[in-house]
Amino acid sequence: MPAITATFWVIKVLSTTIGETFADYLAVNVGLGPIVTDAIMFVLLATALVLQFRTRRYTPWIYWLCVVLVSIFGTQLTDFFTDTLGVPLAASTVVFSVLLAVVFAIWHRQERTLAIASINTPRREAFYWAAILTTFALGTAAGDFATEALNLGFRNGALIFGGLILATWIALRLGAGQVLTFWIAYVLTRPLGASLGDLLTQDKDLGGLALGASATSLLFLAAIVVLVVREQLLVSRHGVLDKGAGPRGGHRQDHAWAGAAALAVAVAGFGLSLAHGSQQATDAQADVAQNMVTAGASGPSTAARPVHPTTKLGNLSKFAVIVADVKAKVADNDLVAAKTRVKDLEVAWDDAEAGLKSRDATKWHQVDDQIDAVLTALRAAHPSQGDCASAVAGLMHTLDAFDGV
Repeated sequence: MPAITATFWVIKVLSTTIGETFADYLAVNVGLGPIVTDAIMFVLLATALVLQFRTRRYTPWIYWLCVVLVSIFGTQLTDFFTDTLGVPLAASTVVFSVLLAVVFAIWHRQERTLAIASINTPRREAFYWAAILTTFALGTAAGDFATEALNLGFRNGALIFGGLILATWIALRLGAGQVLTFWIAYVLTRPLGASLGDLLTQDKDLGGLALGASATSLLFLAAIVVLVVREQLLVSRHGVLDKGAGPRGGHRQDHAWAGAAALAVAVAGFGLSLAHGSQQATDAQADVAQNMVTAGASGPSTAARPVHPTTKLGNLSKFAVIVADVKAKVADNDLVAAKTRVKDLEVAWDDAEAGLKSRDATKWHQVDDQIDAVLTALRAAHPSQGDCASAVAGLMHTLDAFDGV
C-alpha cells in the first residue's frame, strides 16, 4: 500500500471524480449503455486486481489503476441499484453502510487491526479492496442521497463535504484515532470528488464551468498520471519495503507536488471553461440565426420552438427544441433520423442531471421517465410509429406542463 500523504489524497479525489464522469461518458456519450459499461469495467478491474495481488511490492501504477477502476465500478454499482433496479438512494446508503460495517467487523476479527500500514498479506489485502469497493459505493449513494434529498446542489455539496473532511483532519490532529479518521475521510472523498466533477462538467446556467465529462476526465487523468509517474520514479530510485510501506521521501516535497497538481487542475479547468464559454456563445448565436432563416423560408419551424420560461428545474428550452425536432421526424415516419436525433437528447439530459436533479428531484424523475420511454420506443428492434409518437407526445406534454412552475 502507498504512504498516506498529501499526494495520496489528491490522487484519491481526482480518481473519484473520474469515477463520476468517465462511467457516464462511456454509458451515455459513447453509447455503450450501463450493462456493457459495467461488464467492461468489471473485467478491467478484475485484471488489475490480479496484477495487484501478484506483485510482491508496492507498484504505484498498478495500485492507482486499481483505485481508478474501483472508483468507476463502484459508481456504476450504485447507479445500477438506483437506475436499473429502482432501489431508493436511502436504502442503498443503508445497505452499503451495513456491508462496510460487516467487512470491517470480519477484517478486525480475523486480523485484529484495520491499519493501512499493516496490509502485508494477501488476506489483509483482500479485506482492504473489499472495503475500498464498498466505500466507493457507499460514498456514491450517501452523496447522491444528501444532495438530492436536501437539495444541496454540487456547489454546496463540495463545500459541505470538503468541510467534513477538514473537520476529520482537525479531529486527527486533536488525537482521534488514525484508522477511524482515515476511513471516514476515505468515504467522504467520494461525494467530494463527485461534487467537484459536477462543478466542472455542468453548464454555466446551472452553476458549473461547462467543461463536459470528456474534458474533465482527461484533465484529471493527466494530473493522476503525472503524480503516479513521480511516485513510480521515487519507488524505482529509493525502493520500498514490503506492501504497507510507502516510498521514502520528504513530506515537504510531497506537499509541494500535491499542491502544484491541484493548482494546475484548477487553473486549467478555469481556462478551458472561459474558452468553452466563448465558443458556446458563438454556437448559440449561430443556432438563433439558422432558426430565423428556417422560419423565414418555410414558416414557423419546430426547431425554432419558443423558449420555455425558467422553471424550478431551470430553463428546459434546449430539451424542448430537441423533442420538437424528434416529434417532427416521427410524424414524417423517419424513425431512423428520429433515433439518431434522440441521442442528442439523451446526452444533453444526462450532462445536466447534477444541476437539474438537486433543484426538484420529483420533477426531474418524471421527465427522466418520459425520456426513457421515448428512448425505449425509438430503439426497439422493430419500432412502431404509433408507439414512438405516443411516447414523444407524452414527453412534450410533461415539458409543457412544467412551464412557469
